[in-house]
Formats: sequence, C-alpha cells, structure tokens
Amino acid sequence: MALILNIETATTNCSVTISENEKIIRTVELNEGFSHAENLHPFIQTILNDSKLKISDLNAVSVSCGPGSYTGLRIGVSAAKGICYALNIPLISINTLKIISKQASEINNTLDALLCPMLDARRMEIYTAVYDLQLNEIRKTEAIIIDESSSSQFTFNKPTLFFGSGMPKCKEQFQNIPGASFINNLVPSSKDMAKISHELFEKKQFEDVAYFEPFYLKDFYFKTK
Repeated sequence: MALILNIETATTNCSVTISENEKIIRTVELNEGFSHAENLHPFIQTILNDSKLKISDLNAVSVSCGPGSYTGLRIGVSAAKGICYALNIPLISINTLKIISKQASEINNTLDALLCPMLDARRMEIYTAVYDLQLNEIRKTEAIIIDESSSSQFTFNKPTLFFGSGMPKCKEQFQNIPGASFINNLVPSSKDMAKISHELFEKKQFEDVAYFEPFYLKDFYFKTK
C-alpha cells in the first residue's frame, strides 16, 4: 500500500489530494488566484483530519514541479521537501504539463489524438509540451513565444487538443490547424496526480530531498525602478 500526499501549486489552483495506491481518498482545492501561502498548510491539515489520518501515516509526497508560477512552485516544493525530510519518506516530482494533460486525456474521446498543454508564461510566451494519450512525451517541455508563424510549429497532421491557461493566447491563430480542438478552463489539479505518483512510487523514481529544485524552465524576472 502507498499512501501519498499530492501537492499542486504551480498555477492559480492550490490543490491537495491524498491517494491510496491509485485511489483518491480526499481532495481539497481552491482556484482563486495565488493563495498558496495562506492555504496550502491548512489544506494539508484539513485533508488529513477529514481522512482520519496522521501525517506520519504517509508513505511519500508528490509535488507538481513545474513549469509554472515561480512563487507557487517554491511554496509547494518547500512544503513537500519539509514533510519528506521530517518523516524520512520519498519525494516524487511530476511535470505540471503532464498533470494537466492527464485531465485532458480523460475528457478526450478522439482516438490517436495528441495533447498539447499550454501554460501562461506572461506576455506572449507559453510553457508547452506534447504528449500522446498514454502521456508519453512526444515533444519536450519548452518556453515558446507565440507569433504569426507559431501555428506551423503545432501542426501535427493528426487530431490535437490544446488546453491550459496559455491556450487563449493561441486559439484564434490555431483554429485553422487541421484537427485542432480546444478545451477551456482546465487547470492542473492534484486529483490528476494520483495515478502518476503511484506509478512512480512503484518504480522507486524518487528525488533527492536535499537538492531537488522546481523546474522553473526560464530565469526569474526582476522589476527595476
């Protein structure tokens, strides 16, 4: 048995799920802006209390590792590392784009479709990757600036689903791509981590708690006066 705490704070959704093997026991989440600093630890306590569990019952913690909000990622990863260090249990990391793609794969009814998550990275930039329906990575995670020629980079000659907070920037331009379809209002959720985190736990694909860092993908922006 693997009792795993799954934490997702890479975007606006502050989301926590406890899962036993692949089964979701309880989820607490709030998608109201970047409220992670205020809500994450109370959510963890609430979900343990509601599940009648103690934190010492956990076998591992999985965390959405990015790309995404720098602050959100730091909060989620710091909490996950702290719990793992204190309890001496494994830390599991999952790419945020893979998490939201898991959600899209369950909505999709098109055979042999590709999944193209897009997270807003400010201005006309997005974080993106491409997965198949089994969540195998077809194109690696990267930051891309959307311009007039971008649709050619996302033309795969097969049904392709576009979704995520960065998708609205591209929708008008990408509507003419053959086989393109769009899913609105998807945000990464810890509920979609349960199956993935269990598979990684079984394979013992763990992170080094001391040295693990979020997958920021690009450098920080600093405002200057």
